Amino acid sequence: MEFIDYYKILEIDKKATQADIKKAYRKLARKLHPDLNPHDKTAQEKFQRINEANEVLSDPEKRKKYDQYGKDWEHADAFEEAKRNQRSSTSGNRRTYSSSTGTHEDFSDFFESMFGGASGGFTGGGRQRSTRFKGQDLNATLKLNLIDILEDQKQTLDLGNKKIRITIPAGVEDGQTIKISGYGGEGVNGGPKGDLYLTFEINNDTTFQRVKDDLYKNESISLYDAILGGSIEVETLSGKVKLKVKPETQNDTKVKLKGKGMPVYKKKGKHGDLYITYKVIMPTKLSEKEKELFKQLSELR
Repeated sequence: MEFIDYYKILEIDKKATQADIKKAYRKLARKLHPDLNPHDKTAQEKFQRINEANEVLSDPEKRKKYDQYGKDWEHADAFEEAKRNQRSSTSGNRRTYSSSTGTHEDFSDFFESMFGGASGGFTGGGRQRSTRFKGQDLNATLKLNLIDILEDQKQTLDLGNKKIRITIPAGVEDGQTIKISGYGGEGVNGGPKGDLYLTFEINNDTTFQRVKDDLYKNESISLYDAILGGSIEVETLSGKVKLKVKPETQNDTKVKLKGKGMPVYKKKGKHGDLYITYKVIMPTKLSEKEKELFKQLSELR
């Protein structure tokens, strides 16, 4: 396996802080996202690489293993265990590796001999061992509009070397990550494939504010409807509905439309609520007669 320099991919040095890594990843992700480069396969491949680099370097434990073992970082625990077994073995047919001084090539040689590579790799009992390892997990981001997640929908994901078709449940949240088993990197020595972790970015291009499964919206009403009562038409994500405004409705009065919010994730037929806040519009450019009527009204009060 070729050594991949994750620091170079994210255009940072090895002394970079977690904040530096996050900033560098976001900058490159915006630049190379497949949605912005639909016909550029090079950009798509680079996007996958920066996701892979970020997945490792943004995790302190994974980063520590990567810094020490390079491309073999995923097998670090197995290496340490095997190294302990070799040290306690009395077999003369073995090489000793030091984790403090060993190079990436040293570790690769060790893995090849211990886990099914070149001949001459023996355990303490003298029998060659082949250990299976799960493939590397991958990360990807999918951008959707709020209107796209009102119902379950099927999407085709381009993973570079393959395409997969998945069903996205209605009501997924912005920043939510789901696991798609078996669509990560290839396993080692016949081990299982890694998993794909898909994160959603939900763009709210509507007039509604979303808070979990509920929606919020301001609706303007006239002073006359607020005082005398009336009927107004309100837009919801599922169409228009008519609301009755009660007489003497105060500004910022809030009403709830049950079941008119977002679909609840993986709960078929269940929805949150829609909250409407009334904003009373004061009349302007009053005529003299209107002013006189308001004056009379104030005197009555």
